[in-house]
Amino acid sequence: MPRALEALYLEPLRHEAEWGVPTCDLQLRSYSLRNLEFFCDFALRAAYYIGLPAFGPVPLPRITERWTVPKSTFVHKKSQENFERITLRRLIQIKDGHPETVQYWLAFLQKYAYYGIGMKANVWEFSRLDVAQEMDDGLPKTKKLLESKWKHMGAHDKMPFMEDLEEYLANERRKIPGGR
Repeated sequence: MPRALEALYLEPLRHEAEWGVPTCDLQLRSYSLRNLEFFCDFALRAAYYIGLPAFGPVPLPRITERWTVPKSTFVHKKSQENFERITLRRLIQIKDGHPETVQYWLAFLQKYAYYGIGMKANVWEFSRLDVAQEMDDGLPKTKKLLESKWKHMGAHDKMPFMEDLEEYLANERRKIPGGR
């Protein structure tokens, strides 16, 4: 058997996390166990080849939904049908991943998403402690960029004071028949 075909039967390869800092939690959901396990394997292999240390898939508790629907109405109320839907979930965690690489991995998974699989990702980005100071320093530049955009947001150049607003509303109410 060729080596590439043999690799499909083995567990996906994994990189070891150096610091163990979580950067992404990917939760996969499906009604079909087969599709879910297949896509988990695909996601782990993709993470390995991109260079991300991935851990999982960790089975999460099932979500079981049950409901009862009457088959007929009125007199035949006792004739009912029961339905059940079980949602299976798995968690894949990325540790020590660069934010851009994690975004690339998530985009790759979304592009080649398997049918019947839902994905929800929580991504954490860490930055320096002086980020607030940098944001304060960049405020004048941001205001200048947004001035042209904010011109179109309102019909008036300036917002009226509260008294002017109350007077305007009172005049508008008189124009409407039956306005209160």
